[in-house]
Amino acid sequence: MTEVRERVRERYRSAALDVVQQGCGCGPACCDGPTETGFGAELYAAADRAALPDAAVLASLGCGNPTAVAELREGETVLDLGSGGGIDVILSARRVGPTGKAFGLDMTDEMLELARGNAAEAGVGNVEFLKGYIEEVPLPDASVDVVISNCVINLSVDKPKVFAEIARLLRPGGRLGVTDIVAADELTPRERAERGSYVGCIAGALSFEEYRSGLERAGFEAIQVVPTHEVADRMYGAIVRAGKP
Repeated sequence: MTEVRERVRERYRSAALDVVQQGCGCGPACCDGPTETGFGAELYAAADRAALPDAAVLASLGCGNPTAVAELREGETVLDLGSGGGIDVILSARRVGPTGKAFGLDMTDEMLELARGNAAEAGVGNVEFLKGYIEEVPLPDASVDVVISNCVINLSVDKPKVFAEIARLLRPGGRLGVTDIVAADELTPRERAERGSYVGCIAGALSFEEYRSGLERAGFEAIQVVPTHEVADRMYGAIVRAGKP
């Protein structure tokens, strides 16, 4: 677990430094595929991209737009797991408005520094970035209304703990709205690894059935795991929604 986590940390630390030092992101290289397969900032609406700092757009390494998936509402508290350069936190903060709040969680100091700078440049004050792991979030029980994440849960080596942690953090009636990479049910772990690396968002992906059953075991209901686009042979970007009773 520690070895994989450190490889992920180094990959995204390098991505943040690329943005700061060279004005470019690692882009699709962070997720093992060309942009046309569905990774990066092009998955956001042009209007959203235009209203963001350039560095936030360059550091966008995900496989979807979870702020749209989660249907955020005014006054809600939202948490972004693996917030990276802060693009989803900034967009969330604007959607929930001044009476709401957006938290971002990341384990990489360089990404946190980049995200805080991007939020300041974007002029959003209702944000807070936390350092931590998605398996152990430094927030109290039942403290958020919505949990979002963009192509990050697949990077965890303890996904049952991630699902349990999300359930702990959500208030009754809260919801999960994430984008992630999901494998076809017939693909074995070995076959998934043949299609891309763990740190590149492919080898660690759950199957559709594994995702649904994992959320069920954590106590979620109204679970949906819906593919949106293929990123490798029988590997898909997907929208995942679920509710806490």
